[in-house]
Amino acid sequence: MAKLIPATERFERARKLIQQARDLPVPTTGLGKSDFSYIANIKDLFRQARDMVKFIPQTAGVSVEMKEEVKKVYEEIEQATREILY
Repeated sequence: MAKLIPATERFERARKLIQQARDLPVPTTGLGKSDFSYIANIKDLFRQARDMVKFIPQTAGVSVEMKEEVKKVYEEIEQATREILY
């Protein structure tokens, strides 16, 4: 059975994944930012970050602050997507 990860650690891991996407180097050869492999890697990291926090709001006993924190992580992902891919 999988080990349960506390919500606070999930937030930390999600933010690390977002930072990994930001730190991923843009390919210097080929299509640059339009390289399909680069875009797929970025989107995969963002998907992992979303998956890390997506069930926190449905968990019983979660505070309003935690739910707001999930919204902030989603906003960070959207902002990073716009910064990196567009």
